[in-house]
Amino acid sequence: MRTRPVPSRVGAANPPHHGTASLAKVAPSPPHRHRVAIVLVTLIASATGCTAADVATPTPPPATSRTPTSAVPATLEPSPSGPPPERSPDPVAGDTLVLRAPDDGSLLVRGTYPRVDSSCRRFRQPVLAARYPGRLEVERTDGGTMRLTVTVDFERYLEGIAEVPPSWPAAALEAQAIAARSYALAHTGWNGEQGQTLDTPICATDACQVYRGIPVEPVADIDRWYAAVRRTSGQVLTDSGRPIEAVYFSTSNGRIYGNDEIFGSAPLPYLRPGVERDDGASPTSRWRVSLPYGDLARFLVAAGEWPGGVAIANARHRGGDIEVEGGGQSRTMSVSTFRAAVNTWAPCLKPGRFPGASRGGGTLPLTVPSGWFTASPGAGALVLHGRGWGHGVGMVQWGAYGKALAGWSAERILAHYYGGLEPVQGTTPGLIHVLVAEGLRSVRAVPSGPGARLDGRALGGGGVVIVGGSRLSVAANG
Repeated sequence: MRTRPVPSRVGAANPPHHGTASLAKVAPSPPHRHRVAIVLVTLIASATGCTAADVATPTPPPATSRTPTSAVPATLEPSPSGPPPERSPDPVAGDTLVLRAPDDGSLLVRGTYPRVDSSCRRFRQPVLAARYPGRLEVERTDGGTMRLTVTVDFERYLEGIAEVPPSWPAAALEAQAIAARSYALAHTGWNGEQGQTLDTPICATDACQVYRGIPVEPVADIDRWYAAVRRTSGQVLTDSGRPIEAVYFSTSNGRIYGNDEIFGSAPLPYLRPGVERDDGASPTSRWRVSLPYGDLARFLVAAGEWPGGVAIANARHRGGDIEVEGGGQSRTMSVSTFRAAVNTWAPCLKPGRFPGASRGGGTLPLTVPSGWFTASPGAGALVLHGRGWGHGVGMVQWGAYGKALAGWSAERILAHYYGGLEPVQGTTPGLIHVLVAEGLRSVRAVPSGPGARLDGRALGGGGVVIVGGSRLSVAANG
């Protein structure tokens, strides 16, 4: 599915996310197996305190690969030490459980993944910590792990999109809300009647667009984002009556590219090349990275791109390639291969140094944020001077920010980036399915108040612990 550069993810220090990935569709989840009657323990109501941090939905890396299991985003919490607490869970004769949050409430969800070994320094086991409204389906997969899918009101889904800071100007937030709404409908192939359920699920990561549900911890100005979603309710961008693939990304190199140039798909009239002059406030508008040859050798050896025990003496950028020399050896690799190697292994092997500082004192989202750079040999290092972050197609989020500051309306911003299209009141679904996590070993779910249910039965305030395996098992939490 990947027909674009290595994906960028934005941390809290360097928003926004670059958002959508390619123009490929998300495949539906496999059909559920027949669910039979289950016997549950009595779930004892209890009060709990919630201190979990708001985190992105992680997918743990494979345990056996040349790819390190390092690069857990900075927003992830350390995994609790050891396995879940010992208890006597009742076996569940089935492969699916359905939890429903209280009306106007939510479920606090914490999940653990199978433990993975890593050679990375400062490695933290990935965990899931999130709060979701609506319906949460827990499905056992063939490997005995679990997949979580949230079903939520479509506009409520948009409130959980975490793509730009809610402190941004109202016009930029409204443009982002309309683009996100349009993208979700196009990406899932929506063609139903008003209020119907959107059957095709969408993912919650930047392979689609980032969905985090309800913030676990308070987020300043989040009501401004909610208000932007409400003000634009039902508004979409359409072409020939269909929602458009309103892709977007964080920061440009001064250019916007056509979808055919980056994704290799047929040219779309609303995703054409252009010039960007208004994203200079972005921390990744211009960046500099110095890669000492000793460090670079370690990264490339780990990636299998350089022989072990051989020092790098020189490296240069030539055309679309990076050339590396030393000890009578030489290697030539594409910029994309070079970026993948450095972005994977630099934060793994040198987490205190990489990613480096961005303009304004923050941290770069990746060691090498984009392939738009020049590289030249320095004093014992390869020095990169680059611009931008993201795939380069569609709306530039920091460009929308700059235009909003200059007084542009959301409609004018969207028309600028999407071939003159302006939002219209569209036909939108009532509910959407969001795949929020997979590969989980255990899940704790605690309701925000009374009224929650588990497979139709009342769920106590203490919630439940669900464990995967040959069958799902469930027990009271606490």
